[in-house]
Amino acid sequence: MKKWKYSALSVMLMGMTATAVAAPQLQELNQIVTTVNDGVILQSDVNAMLKTVHLNAAAEGQQLPPNNILRQQVMDKLIMENLQIQQAQQLGLRIDDSQLDQAVADVAKQRKMTVAQLRQDLASAGISYPMFREQLRNDMLASEARTIIVRKRVNILPQEVDSLAAQLAKQTQQNVQYNISQIQIAVDDGADKATREKAKQEADKIYAELKQGANFAELAYRYSKGPKALKGGEWGWMSKEEMPTIFADQIKTSSKDSVIGPFRSGVGYHILKINDVKGMPTVSVVEVKARHILIKTSVILSDAAAKKELQQIRQKIISGKETFAAAAKQYSADPGSAANGGQLGWQVPSIYAPAFEKEVETLPIDQISQPFKSQFGWHIVEVEGRRNVDRTEAALKNRAAQILFNRKFNEEAQTWLQDLRAGAYIEQMNKVNNG
Repeated sequence: MKKWKYSALSVMLMGMTATAVAAPQLQELNQIVTTVNDGVILQSDVNAMLKTVHLNAAAEGQQLPPNNILRQQVMDKLIMENLQIQQAQQLGLRIDDSQLDQAVADVAKQRKMTVAQLRQDLASAGISYPMFREQLRNDMLASEARTIIVRKRVNILPQEVDSLAAQLAKQTQQNVQYNISQIQIAVDDGADKATREKAKQEADKIYAELKQGANFAELAYRYSKGPKALKGGEWGWMSKEEMPTIFADQIKTSSKDSVIGPFRSGVGYHILKINDVKGMPTVSVVEVKARHILIKTSVILSDAAAKKELQQIRQKIISGKETFAAAAKQYSADPGSAANGGQLGWQVPSIYAPAFEKEVETLPIDQISQPFKSQFGWHIVEVEGRRNVDRTEAALKNRAAQILFNRKFNEEAQTWLQDLRAGAYIEQMNKVNNG
């Protein structure tokens, strides 16, 4: 059986309802089980995600917790996804079919198969292709909303970048990457002493079971309220600089299979496991010099119109009727670069939005891209040069800034999600069935 990522197959049928003429069994399947602000979670949403979790657990040989505990984990996941989709809708975000088609192709490529083969595998797993596409669309919307909102909460001071860059410069040996997993026992900020003590006792009990050889992933499925609970708590490969500070401060060993904790943070108690350790390459980056023109959509200017306008601008530049710099100054909606002829300077591609990063990484030098869309609007971009930078001041500062951003983004994202749920109106309408 194929192993699938939860983000791709945790099918959540947002906004879908049973038809008025549906059979009684179908009506029962599609009953509303939970309201989340103005949104709803259907019984079919819960059943679909439960099915996916079982498929993934079977593929990994993992034993799942009892159904009532697993259903609660699934409900928590669906509630958080629903809240993030609502945020995306408030921001006016949408994923068009061309973006969705590309995302499906990327998933197929990751699985080393064609889209047709992907569809066959989905059918074999009992997951319809339309359901898969809609979940993927929802995942992309939630991700874009989270990125846009949390980015605004991240504040990095120049002196922080300088300080970390200086530390990196002094390093004479390779850094280390850790493959880590986490179990998080959640405790609300306003919890009383008795509640906190009960959570601490639960964390101590879990730690004792782990020291006696219990399976970490199974306990994460059962107990964890962390963001990776439905992945067995696994966070994957990270350097200490990239992981949340509360994790990095606790890792004082490089021993594989070490279990660390319990330790407390503002959101509860944590237990970490170091699944594996490997050396990191020294700081060496490829910087790209690029320039772009941005056209933003609006109530007046549709996606299709923005794309067409950029195609016309691109053709004028290619034909020599207008220079790129002049066109950027006249048309670009990015004030930071438009005044400089669209110039973005030498940058590490990873600082850009995903769609833009992908384009500048793959575009041949001195070639103008076709119009493409990012979360900021429609772009055309030209890569003017690439250079390898190894331990220069610019590279170290880029690296330091990215490390600080990743660290603070992860911390702020968890806080934002916690605040989002705390401020939401959530009501369970009906008891969730086994599905």
